[in-house]
Amino acid sequence: MQVPNERAPSTRAHRVAALYDLHGNLPALDAAIDRAEAAHADCFVIGGDIALGPMPGDVLDRLAALGPRALYLRGNCDRLMVDAFDGRPITSVPAPVRDNVVWAAAQLDRRQRDFLAALPTTITIDVDSLGAVLFCHATPRSDEEIFTRRTPDDRLRPMLSTTHEAIIVCGHTHMQFQRRLDGAQIVNAGSVGMPFGAAGAHWLRLGPGIELEHTEYDFASAAARIRRTAYPQAAEFASRFVLDPPSEAEMLAAFEAAPKPG
Repeated sequence: MQVPNERAPSTRAHRVAALYDLHGNLPALDAAIDRAEAAHADCFVIGGDIALGPMPGDVLDRLAALGPRALYLRGNCDRLMVDAFDGRPITSVPAPVRDNVVWAAAQLDRRQRDFLAALPTTITIDVDSLGAVLFCHATPRSDEEIFTRRTPDDRLRPMLSTTHEAIIVCGHTHMQFQRRLDGAQIVNAGSVGMPFGAAGAHWLRLGPGIELEHTEYDFASAAARIRRTAYPQAAEFASRFVLDPPSEAEMLAAFEAAPKPG
C-alpha cells in the first residue's frame, strides 16, 4: 500500500466506485468491491473512515489488493487513529468511542499508520461523461463538518465556497442523498460498513451516470464474524450496524438536534 501525497493529483477514470465510511467492516467491503468489479469499475475512491471498526488490519489488507486502482481520502476517524497510535490523547469523542479508537490503532503496524497519516483531504477525478468530480470526506474544508439533505442552503454554502467542480461527492454522515446548490450537484455516497437506513453496504457508482448503490450480503455470517473479534463494542456493532441499522429518520433527527458550530 503506497503512501500517498498530501493532496492527490487529478486523474481520469471511466467508471468510479466511491466506497466511504468502511469502519473496519470486512464482509461489507468485500460485498461492495465484488459488486463494483462486476459493474466494471476501473477506479475505487476510498472515502475515509477506513479502519476504525472490528477488522482494521483485514480491511487495509483487502484494500491494498486493489493496487493502483484505488485512491484514498482521510476521514476524521483515520486522523484519530493516527493520534492514538502516536500516543496523543483522544479527547474529542466520548469514552466508548475513544476505547474503540485506541483498540483499532493498536492493531496497526507502522506501515499502516504511515499510510493513514499521509492520506489527502480531497481528490479530483475527471470521470467520463461527468467531467471533474471533487471527492472529500465530510466537506472540502473539513473532515468532520456535518450536513445532510435537510441542511439549509445558507448554512451549506460556506462549507463549499472554495469548490469549483460541478459535482461534489462526500460521506461522513452515513446516509445517501443527492441535492443541488448554486448549480453544483452534491452526492453523499453513504456508508459501506456502518449504514444509516437499510442494512447492507451503501456506496456510489459514477460513470457514465451517477447511481446510489445498495449491496446486500450475508448479514448473519458477518455479524458472527464481527462478534468473534476483540473489538470493544463488537456485539453492538454487529447488532446496530449489520443486522438492524438505525433508520435515516432517526439519524436525521439526531443530527438536527445536535448543537451547530458558531
